[in-house]
Amino acid sequence: MKTCLLVLCLACMAAHAAEDCPAYVKHDPGGDYTNADDRQGLAVVENFHFTPSVERLTRGATGSLGADISYTLEHFPNHHRALAAIMRLALRDRNRKPHGARYTVECFFDRALRYRPEDARVRSLYGSYLLALGQADAALGQLEEAARLEPENPTAHYNLGLLYVKKKEYDKARAAAQKAYAMGFPLAGLKNQLNAAGEWRD
Repeated sequence: MKTCLLVLCLACMAAHAAEDCPAYVKHDPGGDYTNADDRQGLAVVENFHFTPSVERLTRGATGSLGADISYTLEHFPNHHRALAAIMRLALRDRNRKPHGARYTVECFFDRALRYRPEDARVRSLYGSYLLALGQADAALGQLEEAARLEPENPTAHYNLGLLYVKKKEYDKARAAAQKAYAMGFPLAGLKNQLNAAGEWRD
């Protein structure tokens, strides 16, 4: 009987979570931020909701910042710049569901990844957000997947290397750094951290 109750409880919790964070349903305009056809409707959303002042988090366009960014993500769930903005807003205001937003930041990332799981940029952003929250293990999974999906992206390897240093996995950090710098990544922060730990090798 207790087992049945536990299963029922878990099922209810899963259903409740699904209701709180439903899957994306394509709007018009809307769709995949990385798809050229879907992006034809992007200006309609950005001109009225994701304006430069919204992206800079200085003031909303039609309401609160959270509402305008949320509207953008409800139409283009993997909108990279809007995801970065909602992430920064949540961290700035210390509120995982910014005022006016329809969902939590975690839900916006979850919806984006359910819709486009191969979008490396979304995974990289989510990893950065999780790292800012101190969730290093969860961040590592996202950053590793981002680097796997985009092996020619030096930023992905650089960010992954920084996390490896934080976890004191220096061999992996050095390998990630060498990949990033071989592709011309300009910032020396990762190399400096490895040098400070006595772990850099030319």
